[in-house]
Amino acid sequence: MTVKLSLSTLPEAAAKAAVPTYARESLTPGIVHFGVGNFHRAHQAIYLHELFNLGKDLDFAIVGAGVLPSDATMKEKLAAQDYLTTVVEQDVAKSAATVTGPMVDMIAAPDFDGMIAKLADPAIRIVSMTITEGGYFIDPATGHFDPKHPAIVADAQNPTQPKTVFGLIIAGLKARRAANIPPFTVMCCDNIPGNGEVTEATVIGLAKLSDPEFADWIHHHVAFPNSMVDRITPATGPREIDITHDTYGIDDAWPVFCEEFKQWVLEDKFPLGRPAFEEVGVTFVEDVAPYELMKLRILNGGHAAIAYPAALMDIHFVHEAMENPLIRAFLAKLTHDEIIPVVPPVPNTSLQDYATLIENRFSNPKIGDTIPRLAQDGSNRQPKFILPSTADRLAKGLDVVGLSLVSALWCHYFEGTTDSGKPIVFNDASAERLQKTAIASRQDPLLFLTLDDIFGSVGKNEVFKKRFSQALSSLLAHGTAQTLQRYLDGQLAAG
Repeated sequence: MTVKLSLSTLPEAAAKAAVPTYARESLTPGIVHFGVGNFHRAHQAIYLHELFNLGKDLDFAIVGAGVLPSDATMKEKLAAQDYLTTVVEQDVAKSAATVTGPMVDMIAAPDFDGMIAKLADPAIRIVSMTITEGGYFIDPATGHFDPKHPAIVADAQNPTQPKTVFGLIIAGLKARRAANIPPFTVMCCDNIPGNGEVTEATVIGLAKLSDPEFADWIHHHVAFPNSMVDRITPATGPREIDITHDTYGIDDAWPVFCEEFKQWVLEDKFPLGRPAFEEVGVTFVEDVAPYELMKLRILNGGHAAIAYPAALMDIHFVHEAMENPLIRAFLAKLTHDEIIPVVPPVPNTSLQDYATLIENRFSNPKIGDTIPRLAQDGSNRQPKFILPSTADRLAKGLDVVGLSLVSALWCHYFEGTTDSGKPIVFNDASAERLQKTAIASRQDPLLFLTLDDIFGSVGKNEVFKKRFSQALSSLLAHGTAQTLQRYLDGQLAAG
């Protein structure tokens, strides 16, 4: 028997899935969340769901918000099932489904006035976001806010009719100040170093363009806690929808699949109060940076490292990449030889044990995470997950054979075909110029490094240029598999 997911069918869904123990009518909104994607519903929303199951903090339910046209589709699908989501946790030894219900409403574009009104509601004490690494209008080469981005320019010229998350946050804060309502906390949940500080820089940078005095007020009155978030959450497709239907008897228009593991490390900076997240496993610390750097360099860096060799070798799933002995050995050598040595110590944590944990998580065959997902948006991910390790090693006078190979693999990927000749479908806002430059780099490998907005000063370093050229030349001459073997054998640096 299969049931269409809704509040009225929860008793039937309970036959094969865990369902909320709290009554949805007992929840009231306390959080507006921008970016109601899979990761949010498998992470922040899960922590709230678990807290609500304890009967705690029921006044911190979520109102979703989305500024993209696609968010209207998300709202339509979720509204049709009373904003419930089936979250399927998949570990090697077990799988389990949970119907979650911490979201009680959603506002989607083009209802920007509705979003501002909700942000001005005194009941809203936290505004959170998962809008992807590339959504913060940061120049990747400088690491600073980009005031010339067209979307930013548009919001600066029309501050009362904003269309970006940050313009909406500013408008909401202005409405609150005008009504003598204390400002909400802005909580970033994206994979960005110093994500709270980055969010603050973007909000204040945009505010300065139209109202410098208000930008200064934001700086002195609004909290932007840093956080580290972690849970592998693949995209939803027919496979996930079918499993939810066939295995758990639930007809969910957009279920979320994820690994069993999850982690959230957070600074405790919430002037208007917060949910008691520590009761459901969130770690509160004074300094998130060590945890964050470990995760970004080892997990996200590891994803970026295996994405392009796997894609070039026609491998679709992440666990299949880890079953390939060359890719698995490449990741292990890169992590232990080049990445871990430039990751600072983390309190009560073994970096070697963490790397082993990551390797095991990547190897989980049930997750169904895909190489195309890991390979997307490299123009934003490479500067955040790979090139910082490269820069740190170069600054210490250390070699970068493996990290240069990661960058060369990315370049080779953007030539547009796998090693077997199959066309590659790109998912990157900069795909056109990346492919044009990658193709030109067949004649001169250093041309790819002239993408200054991506490589910055690293692209001008003589050691990096040499190692990148050697790696790309090997890929062109020998292909991906043989180049990985040459790296493992210590031959790649020899030319």
